[in-house]
Amino acid sequence: MGKNKLKKFADMETFGCVFQFPWATLESEGCPMRGRWNEAYFHNDHPIVLELGCGKGEYAVGLGKRFPDKNYIGVDIKGSRMWTGARQVEAEHLPNVAFLRTSIEIIDRMFAPGEVAEIWITFPDPQMKKVNKRLTSTRFLQNYRHILKDGGLVHLKTDSPFLYTYTHELVRVNALPVEVDTDDLYQSGMADDILEIKTYYEQHWLSRGLTIKYLQFHLPHEGDLTEPDIDIEPDGYRSYHRNQAPLTPP
Repeated sequence: MGKNKLKKFADMETFGCVFQFPWATLESEGCPMRGRWNEAYFHNDHPIVLELGCGKGEYAVGLGKRFPDKNYIGVDIKGSRMWTGARQVEAEHLPNVAFLRTSIEIIDRMFAPGEVAEIWITFPDPQMKKVNKRLTSTRFLQNYRHILKDGGLVHLKTDSPFLYTYTHELVRVNALPVEVDTDDLYQSGMADDILEIKTYYEQHWLSRGLTIKYLQFHLPHEGDLTEPDIDIEPDGYRSYHRNQAPLTPP
């Protein structure tokens, strides 16, 4: 492990906005913040919004600056990436942004039922071969139901035609109420101060001529969730190494 990564991990231990719990603690005692995020950290009753797979935390920080009346938590397992956003929160003393280092697969252990108002999923791996690993699969949506308020919002922003098509069909099959649906965000006229926040990966894919897709839908607690029965063409451009990717999709 490089010295730079070791330094970042050491920094993360000192950042007041970062929460990371040993697995043994979660197994024996549960998450000490579960059901207490507003009371114990944010010290208000504002809605909590998660950015799942937050990477460098661009959305959590950007939204936190724009909306001081909401609380934002970036969630990722990669501490060295999260360090960028956490350092900015510490430097700028942003009181409504925090980071949680954990696996999204156990997100329901970290928050109490109804503790979360909205979820952002920004540029996740589309997991074209593994349905259960897609962050918009029924497996994960069911987990989100455990922590979201009834009818809470889910936002998906992606460069992947595969993941967009899959999620679009899943939402349709399950009759989930849709607020926004576009396969070309920046040509749709829908982009606003929120949606124009650009993550590191978004800037990368935009520079290669790819379009950005966006879905915003409600997730009610009632009803069984069904996987869509659909064949989807894989994202051909993802077979290229990042530095070799063509400027336009093949």
